[in-house]
Amino acid sequence: MENRYFESIKEEISLLGFGCMRLPRICEEKQEIDEKRALEMFDYAHEHGVNYFDTAYPYHEGLSEPFVGKALKRYPRESFHLASKMPPWMLKSESDVERIFEDQLKRCQVDYFDFYLVHNICREHLEIVEKFHVYEFLKKKKEEGKIRRLGFSFHDKPALLRQVTDRYEWDFAQIQLNYLDWELQDAKTQYEILKSHQIPVVVMEPVRGGSLAGLSEPAAEVLKKENPELSTASWAVRFAASLPGVMTVLSGMSDLAQVQDNVKTMTDFKPLTQREREVLTEALDIYRSSGTIPCTGCRYCMDCPAGVDIPKVFAIYNQYRIDHNENSFRSTYGYLEEEKQAQHCVRCGKCMEHCPQHIQIPDKMEEIRDFAAGGN
Repeated sequence: MENRYFESIKEEISLLGFGCMRLPRICEEKQEIDEKRALEMFDYAHEHGVNYFDTAYPYHEGLSEPFVGKALKRYPRESFHLASKMPPWMLKSESDVERIFEDQLKRCQVDYFDFYLVHNICREHLEIVEKFHVYEFLKKKKEEGKIRRLGFSFHDKPALLRQVTDRYEWDFAQIQLNYLDWELQDAKTQYEILKSHQIPVVVMEPVRGGSLAGLSEPAAEVLKKENPELSTASWAVRFAASLPGVMTVLSGMSDLAQVQDNVKTMTDFKPLTQREREVLTEALDIYRSSGTIPCTGCRYCMDCPAGVDIPKVFAIYNQYRIDHNENSFRSTYGYLEEEKQAQHCVRCGKCMEHCPQHIQIPDKMEEIRDFAAGGN
C-alpha cells in the first residue's frame, strides 16, 4: 500500500482511505449495516495496509460510528487512524457541541480521534460554527489530546474556502475532488487554495458516489481500449491520488470487490501519465454529453418531508440517461414504492438546504415526473 507522509502530520497515512458512508446494508430500503460483509471488507483493507478510516455522526442514520468502533476495536490502536466529524446543522445550542463529541468517542470506543473535522462547512454552517464557538471547543479538545489533528470538510465556493483557511488554523482539509468536478464544481481551484496554504488534502467522492465507475458504454469503452486491465473506477481514483499534496483518497466502498480493486490500484501506485490524462478527458467529454444529474447518493437531502426517496429516484433516472433504455427505466421505477416517486415532491425546498452538489432538486423531480408520465 502506498503511504503519504507530511511533515505537518508526522504520520504515514495510507493513500487509500476507507470511507464509511456507503457500507453494505442488510436491505436497500434501510441504513442497517450488513456487519458480516462489512467486517470482511475492513479486515481485507486493514491486512493490505489501509490505516485511515473515515466516519461521521449522521452516516447510516447514526449507525456508522458504532459499527466502525466495533470493527476497529479488533485491531491494535496504533495500527489505524480514525476520523469523524462534528455536524453543525445538528447543533441547537453550545452544549450540543460537547454532548455530540463525547457521544462520538463512546460510539467509536476510542479515547481520542486521530483526525477530526468540522463537517460540511458552507456559509450557513459556518454561521453556526461561529455562533456556538465550535472551533474554539475543538481546539481545546486538541490541547487535551482528544483530537490529534483538526480539519474540516467543505462543500461551497472557493471564496468561502479562502475565508475559512485565512481565518482559522487547520491541520488538513477534505474536499470533493474528481475528474468531473475538477472544472464543474471548482475542485481545481479549491485544491490550489489548500495547496497554497500547505494544507494536506483528504479527497472525498473520487468516484462521485460511484457514477464515475458506471460511465456510459461509449465513455467506458475509451478507457477500456487504452488499458483493458483497469477498472473504470481505478481511473478516477488514480486521478485524485496523482495530485501532489493529497494525503489520502477516501472511497466509500460497499462490497469486497471494490475494496480489492482499490487496494490493487493503490499498491505500487502509478500516477496518471500525460497520455492517460488525455484519454480521461476524451471519456469525460462523452460522459458529460449523457446529461446525468450530479447526485452522489450521499443522502444529506433525506428524509424528504413528502416521502420522496430522492437519491433512489435520481439513480434510476441517471441509469436511463446513461443507457437510454426506457423499458428498463419504467420497470425499475415501477418497482419503487409509489409514495417514494417524484410526483410527490411538493417543492418545499428543504432538500436543497442540505445538498452539497447544489442540485435544483424540485426542478429535477418535475422533469422526472413528466418523463415517467410519458413525456420526454
